[in-house]
Amino acid sequence: MEQYKKEFIEFMIDCNVLKFGDFVTKSGRKTPFFVNTGFYRTGTQLRRLGEYYAEAINNEFGTDFDVLFGPAYKGIPLTVATTVAIADMYDEDIRYCSNRKEIKDHGDKGILLGSPIEDGDKVVIIEDVTTAGTSIEETLPIIKAQGNVDVVGMVVSVDRMERGQGKKSALSEIEEKYGFKTTSIVTMKEVVEHLYNKPYRGKVVIDDTLKKAIDAYYEQYGAE
Repeated sequence: MEQYKKEFIEFMIDCNVLKFGDFVTKSGRKTPFFVNTGFYRTGTQLRRLGEYYAEAINNEFGTDFDVLFGPAYKGIPLTVATTVAIADMYDEDIRYCSNRKEIKDHGDKGILLGSPIEDGDKVVIIEDVTTAGTSIEETLPIIKAQGNVDVVGMVVSVDRMERGQGKKSALSEIEEKYGFKTTSIVTMKEVVEHLYNKPYRGKVVIDDTLKKAIDAYYEQYGAE
């Protein structure tokens, strides 16, 4: 596992973003782990988060694209932090764009904020975490409505590696249905590999009991 992935897993724990316990996902699944990117709350945290995203994007897609699109609301700071990081790390000036929940009818009008999306643009979508793959069904029509654009891929922070609408993972279903690549900074398999029975800051985060709960979750919801 690459060093930046190990650092990112520990970074999520330090920021209280990656939690273990009893939770319910947006799709209604009871889960022993939860990722809430709303807990990235400081400038330092957002700067580091953007760097992790930038490295994952560069590893999978390179920097030959025009716009990084983040769905409202959590995608807004993700696009800003990551485009800044791409500029700093790779000297590429990528435009950022997000959607509004309500169309603005005065001043800077329309449904988009940040850069417009234009004909011929190559777009990468950035999200926090994908569980069942439902959010892309709202996001993609907004992007496609802006013109003849090429969505080259999507990046999330954590691939939960569970079934989407069928038996395959949500990210695999997105790839097959929409025809673009997906990637993540880390997968839950990598999270478990890095934390299981290994102390971090003097505490074992994933012990045998929690590992059994995670295994049971994947027996029910894990992707084939």
